[in-house]
Amino acid sequence: MSDNSYEIAKSKYAAVGINTDEAISKLKNIPVSIHSWQLDDVMGFEEENASAPSGGVISIGSYPGRSRNIEEYRTDLEKVLSLVPGSKKKISLQSNEGDYKGRLADRNDISTSHFNSWIEWAAENKVGLDMSPVFYSHKYVKDGYTLASKEKFIREYWIEYGKKNREIANYIGEKMHIPCISNLWIPDGSKDFTPSRSEHRQILSEALDEVYKAEYSRSNLIDTVESKLFGIGFEFYNVGSLEFYIAYAMSKKIALTLDTGHLHPTEMVSDKISSVLPFLNDIVLHLSRGIRWDSDHVTILTDEVINIMQEIARANAFDKVHIGTDFFDASINRIGALSLGTRTVCKAMLISLLEPVKIIKDAEDRGDYFSRLALMEDLKSMPYGNVWNHYCEINNTPNDFEWIKEVLDYEKKVLANRK
Repeated sequence: MSDNSYEIAKSKYAAVGINTDEAISKLKNIPVSIHSWQLDDVMGFEEENASAPSGGVISIGSYPGRSRNIEEYRTDLEKVLSLVPGSKKKISLQSNEGDYKGRLADRNDISTSHFNSWIEWAAENKVGLDMSPVFYSHKYVKDGYTLASKEKFIREYWIEYGKKNREIANYIGEKMHIPCISNLWIPDGSKDFTPSRSEHRQILSEALDEVYKAEYSRSNLIDTVESKLFGIGFEFYNVGSLEFYIAYAMSKKIALTLDTGHLHPTEMVSDKISSVLPFLNDIVLHLSRGIRWDSDHVTILTDEVINIMQEIARANAFDKVHIGTDFFDASINRIGALSLGTRTVCKAMLISLLEPVKIIKDAEDRGDYFSRLALMEDLKSMPYGNVWNHYCEINNTPNDFEWIKEVLDYEKKVLANRK
């Protein structure tokens, strides 16, 4: 793209009161947490030959080139980082992706030592780290329950696991001087009708109280809970529903995670942000794409993703809303999928920062609702793509279309050699 294309776009945005250089500067410093489990089909490294995920989680497809070990995993992550512009990036790990050397005897044997090499790698690559517990793919996901189990042994096993994860996440944040987000999601629920929903939710509330009993500094650790409408094998209900976790997060003053694929298809996360923002210190976003019942398709530039970012920008809340990705598709090139979804999220943020909110609000305050609507509609044809490509260039990142070739070259040179 020629510099002239950016100058033309800059002039057009200036006409509606937007300084594109300032928008780019803001975007560069908004952290984006890139989930890593797209790269190995959510298998992790607890065992040398990990099996496919289970217990409410499934990754579909067998495209060649899956990361088979932590070395390949990190190499692939470095490629993704080279394809995503911006200086504030984080890598979101799950606890089964620790550096276990394939010798973790039991999931509850995890310790801070298993994440020292990750801290070193992150420092070398100038990224932060988030780390979350894995309540699936384990023999103690019993009858569909973990923390909400009626069985004391099962429940206490996972309480201890949750505590250890928080300890490790706090350690990561302390070592890196960047708050580490620890996101708690459990698959617990029922496939069909049950009279025990209330009982399980009371059990979960008490179990969570135990998990969150230890207090850590927010400068090191941000705790958050993530809801789901239903899961695979848990179609009737999930114990950790949206309503349950909103109430719990507010009562305990922890964060709430909103996943764009974890709600009813007619529900919009963009509608919910302003509803919970006044009552929570932190909101965490997991941006994926739901298709019918499935929640984890690659994020693309939908109206909803743009609307989410606009709601955050209009509220000037990028410091309170922590943006991350969460999807896994094993039917396509995994590096391409992860890069595409993250680039999309960054594009949506840029579009939100290029919105002349003051002009639109001024029209609204005058009662000129025609102009309010017309301005928002005409903005859709503004040349944000030219601003985006300029943003990629100044961050030494491939432009649109160019990055696709890099993914395919990496597939030929690296992924094709993995048997």
